[in-house]
Amino acid sequence: MAVETVQSAEEKKKFVRDKFASISNKYDFLNSLLSLRVDRYWRWVTTRELKGFPEGAVLDLCAGTLPLALELTRQAPKRTVVAVDFCEDMLRSGLKSLPSDERRNRIGAVCGDGEEIPAASEKFWGVTVAFGVRNLARTEQGLAEMYRVLKPGGKLLILEFSRPRNVFFKPVYNFYLNRVLPKVAGLVSGDKEAYEYLASSIANFYEPEDLLAMIKEAGFPKHYCRPLTMGIVTIYIGIK
Repeated sequence: MAVETVQSAEEKKKFVRDKFASISNKYDFLNSLLSLRVDRYWRWVTTRELKGFPEGAVLDLCAGTLPLALELTRQAPKRTVVAVDFCEDMLRSGLKSLPSDERRNRIGAVCGDGEEIPAASEKFWGVTVAFGVRNLARTEQGLAEMYRVLKPGGKLLILEFSRPRNVFFKPVYNFYLNRVLPKVAGLVSGDKEAYEYLASSIANFYEPEDLLAMIKEAGFPKHYCRPLTMGIVTIYIGIK
């Protein structure tokens, strides 16, 4: 496994931050459009994994425009969420669109780095990351930080894109991901490069077994994964 240099890691952080800032106002709309609204199901399934922890604080890392934070608070009326993202524009966009119900009082947004989480050790019963681990410049460091801030017995949930392995579905998906999605998203968002990055980051991301090995290496003795929607996404679970 290649180890990124500090310089390349910092360059990646800046690139990702700038790209997300440029599409922040269209991000939620495009997610629903490009996934045919299946992204809502993915977040629902992920959040259900925390049904054993209906109270207390959960960290939503790489929280973006807060869609997972909203689902986390919707499923558990006594749960609080600390939503951390290093792109302030994404958080601001999410805060502007929060519903006017009581959930807005249980979501706290913090601009911070997922590789240096601004939280005390053993603070949370759950740590969730939806489509954000792929954007970390130093994956191992990020996973170690997630382990650090979890309480003993707490649960890590990573929802991330993966690559379908079905021989019939794989070429159809690859055509959509590499040819259709960047063009459509580029027209709507005005930043085709951001969605070309999305496609390339999925193509170059770890295989599920490799990411599971990294989760184990970070300290999680129990770890497993659940593919969804023919392997388009995978939920990775680690228990501290």
